[in-house]
Amino acid sequence: MKHPQIEEYEINMWTMFVEPVTYGGKIYSRAVELEDEFLSPFKPLDIIKKGCVYFGVDYESRKKGTRQLIGYSRKIPIVIEPINHIYFFPTVSPLTPECIWISLEHVECYRRVSSKKTMIIFRNKQSHIFPVPIGTIEGQMLRTSLLKTKLLQRIESNGRKLFYQPNGPQSLNALERSREYDDDSHSKDPK
Repeated sequence: MKHPQIEEYEINMWTMFVEPVTYGGKIYSRAVELEDEFLSPFKPLDIIKKGCVYFGVDYESRKKGTRQLIGYSRKIPIVIEPINHIYFFPTVSPLTPECIWISLEHVECYRRVSSKKTMIIFRNKQSHIFPVPIGTIEGQMLRTSLLKTKLLQRIESNGRKLFYQPNGPQSLNALERSREYDDDSHSKDPK
């Protein structure tokens, strides 16, 4: 293999996709980033699970949260880290050895290559053909976008709540209305 092999790989905001590859009779992962590729001795699902734990939540909790937010229970997308928009979706059941995980944020567009193949063009203009029907990619993109939207709405809603007190909205005064600006004794007459 021409890709550098590393023992530990962490999903990050530059990861475009993680796919299984057979190497020495075992299933490894090829992690493709914006400007680099790595070979890891772990399966793609293991890398996704490690990514969740790295950002403080286990994979099963992320799955449960996704189910509650969007109502799907099969081939569900996973938010690994919402602040940096690290959302991945599986191409088939995550328990299937052929499962590829694709980052929503890096997909620019996609097109049908054949009945069972789809080309994804990533934002860095690289393209890759995945052994998945276009309908699957479309559905997974929609599910992941729905997850992202619902989660961001909740984060935004909670942020707005911080600006309110139990007895009504907080009064926010602009500095221009303070006495420092209204007091003429502090200003110097340019005449």
